[in-house]
Amino acid sequence: MFHSTTRVRALIMISRRFTSSVLFTLFFAVAAQAQENAPKIDATGTVSSPAARFPFSVFASKEALARFGGIFKEGKAAPPLGQDIQASRAFYDKINSDRAERMKKLYPVEIAAQKFAGVAAEVVTPKDGVDAHNAQRVLINLHGGAFLWGAGSGGLVEAIPVASVGKIKVITVDYRQGPEHTFPAASEDVEKVYRELLKTYKPQNIGIYGCSAGGALTAEATAWLQTKDLPAPGAIGIFCAGVVDFAGDSAYTGHLLMGEPVPEQAFPLTALSYFKGADPANPLVLPGSSRDVLAKFPSTLLVSGSRDFAMSAALRSNELLTEAGARTELHVWEGMWHSFFSDPELPESKAMYAVVARFFDRELGRDTAASKRH
Repeated sequence: MFHSTTRVRALIMISRRFTSSVLFTLFFAVAAQAQENAPKIDATGTVSSPAARFPFSVFASKEALARFGGIFKEGKAAPPLGQDIQASRAFYDKINSDRAERMKKLYPVEIAAQKFAGVAAEVVTPKDGVDAHNAQRVLINLHGGAFLWGAGSGGLVEAIPVASVGKIKVITVDYRQGPEHTFPAASEDVEKVYRELLKTYKPQNIGIYGCSAGGALTAEATAWLQTKDLPAPGAIGIFCAGVVDFAGDSAYTGHLLMGEPVPEQAFPLTALSYFKGADPANPLVLPGSSRDVLAKFPSTLLVSGSRDFAMSAALRSNELLTEAGARTELHVWEGMWHSFFSDPELPESKAMYAVVARFFDRELGRDTAASKRH
């Protein structure tokens, strides 16, 4: 009996020692793995994180969460940028045409094709008419699409809800794009339309806005009008873009948060075919390079989403415009992606349309345009 008890105790001790050894081994293995997966930083400030999880924001709507998967799939299916222009145009036109049809049901409008000094455009007005206090006001929309696509359906996606919610006329411009045309063709087209509208409208009653490439073009055209000694528009909206290049933190984290490969370096605007040969230091390309140019900007609305690769450009633009003395208003929607408001059903989209309508309603008509000449 004594020997049996001693043997059991000895086995228990051996078992405990073995278990402790295994646990220690497992602990150090897990610790080593955690160290391997821990974020690292180099001398340039570059942080590398081989393993990470990013749950969808709890502050975003359930509708946005449901749509997020679709946006992810569309991104995977999109043709490579710049490789087959016609394929890209067909791909995005199909998506935007569907969005435009959905928008027409939610936001009834009248649409008419018209040319302004030879530049093709579509005039969008609310189905029940322009509000009386907007009778002498008008908005110019400059569609997105990497300066490669977006004409027609892409412009309608940006114009329909703003025209309907704002009870105002919106002219969406089919400006020249790459690769067939290069900078400053689009700015020249905006100038032509703007000059035509100045025959009917006061400059302080004209607004210009656009998303992505259209947002960048809005900034460029505003700078361009200065060189022509034309009065500044009453207000502008730069959405999902800025007065600077698509750089900064979000040029990397935005792709990561959308489940896309993180680029080795930010993709510069001048890498697009439209900007072939253009100098990024030219304020007509990136107005943020000149404080003097920004000082003459009218009231500017900046819009982005927290998952947008262009968010940092919007944030930096707000800083630069404010420092230059321009009036700004900045809105960033949590959990939202690039051009999120192109899907009209999202609560965030509806909130964005309301912000745009209020901004232009408040800012158009201010008697400040005449003082902002070149």
